[in-house]
Amino acid sequence: MPYLVQLLLLTVALTLPTSVHPQSGTPREDDVRCLEGLKTSLGDPDGRLASWTFSNTSAGAICEISGVSCWSPDESRIIALSLSGFGLTGAIPSELQFCSAITTLDLSSNRLGGQIPPALCDWLPFVVNLDLSGNQLSGPIPAELANCKFINSLKLSANSLSGKIPASLVLLGHLKSLDLSNNNLDGDIPPKLAASFSADAFADNPDLVEPHSGFNLGVLFGRPEAAAAIAFVFGFVGTLFFGPSIIRRVAGRSC
Repeated sequence: MPYLVQLLLLTVALTLPTSVHPQSGTPREDDVRCLEGLKTSLGDPDGRLASWTFSNTSAGAICEISGVSCWSPDESRIIALSLSGFGLTGAIPSELQFCSAITTLDLSSNRLGGQIPPALCDWLPFVVNLDLSGNQLSGPIPAELANCKFINSLKLSANSLSGKIPASLVLLGHLKSLDLSNNNLDGDIPPKLAASFSADAFADNPDLVEPHSGFNLGVLFGRPEAAAAIAFVFGFVGTLFFGPSIIRRVAGRSC
């Protein structure tokens, strides 16, 4: 997303009244509460969050915490949480609601389980990049993800998500990158999504179907026996069309 648009989003976030969350404090207090909640709620077998301490109350101190980015060194409002590969376990915690100004949430390549919270976009209304790929998330993709009005990139691949792709995702007018591959999704792909993104975005969901065609994407992705059947059909059709002419040519040369 262009720099000016991100700046606008941050400006709006910074000017929000604290009454957005009934129990909110100052922006810095909210961000600290968010990080403390993450540290408490998530399993951390690799000790990657052990260095998260909050005793330093000076401006910009929380911006030095591993995986945390702020708009500027002197601005204590968190703009991004990048915790990819931290080895974290547990469910996506509700304390994220106190990091309401962030535009990037990257929890990829961890061992998070449970469902994607339907309220996630209410917690993070300005999120632009959302990456939950490479976890153990299950259940449906919430239709409420359509409430992430500014989202540009949505990556949910390599989980155990099931059910249909919500038709509401077509309402994400800023969405430029989508990856729902390697899950257990089924049913028809919403036509607008199928037209906007390549087949790779939906690959390795054996029961997912292209819109209007009734053609199961599992035929193309992850089923060698289906590929062999297709090869046989093409070979058989080719023999029907070209076999007689080849035989005539061979016969003509032998005469």
